[in-house]
Amino acid sequence: MREIMFDVETTGLFADQGDRIIEIGAVEVINFMPTGEVFQAYVDPGRSVSKETIEITGITDEDLVGKPKFEDPLIVDKLLAFLGDAQIVAHNAKFDHGFLNMELKRAGYDTIPYDRWVDSAALARSKFPGSPASLDALCKRFNINSDARTFHGALLDSQLLAEVYLELNGGRHRSFSFDASDDEGFESGRRKPAKQRAAPLKPRLTDEETARHREFLTTFYARAKWLEDQPAD
Repeated sequence: MREIMFDVETTGLFADQGDRIIEIGAVEVINFMPTGEVFQAYVDPGRSVSKETIEITGITDEDLVGKPKFEDPLIVDKLLAFLGDAQIVAHNAKFDHGFLNMELKRAGYDTIPYDRWVDSAALARSKFPGSPASLDALCKRFNINSDARTFHGALLDSQLLAEVYLELNGGRHRSFSFDASDDEGFESGRRKPAKQRAAPLKPRLTDEETARHREFLTTFYARAKWLEDQPAD
């Protein structure tokens, strides 16, 4: 199953009030494992970056001078090719979905329906009701190293989201690496089967504990049989 972890940074919070995308980050995941294929681009928004965005992302107007606009084929065509028909996963997906569709519409492209999106924040809230569901909080819950996240960045956040999303779907089965050259024991996005032990581990129960367990089972099944044989009222 191919999915794309997706994140955008923007000039502000409101796609319907003129704010624009300034960075896009996406990570390809197959069967919950990153393949090493990523998409990342800075975008000229055609307007100033808000003070709040600069404080959160570290991205300034000067950083975006000379970058392509979203409608440039280097951005929109390459991004759509990278997304393909995969399911898109984003943290607070309505935000990313709203901004991406706004940019696609402005560029004259078809928008992407929301049924192709998965909201990892909503998934986390359903699994851990009442607990914090921010990306930082989930990294702490799952012991994922997010030390590099001194600022919000679309690609880094997508990479962290890939780890969080795996944990939300049953946990890690291999060490994570976003280095495409790190393919030891990893083929076509899947982990090789683990080697089996030459000899099974010895049981940790003592003889006394084993005898007590058998005695309990004998009593339990005798009681169950007695109840089964009792006449109905």
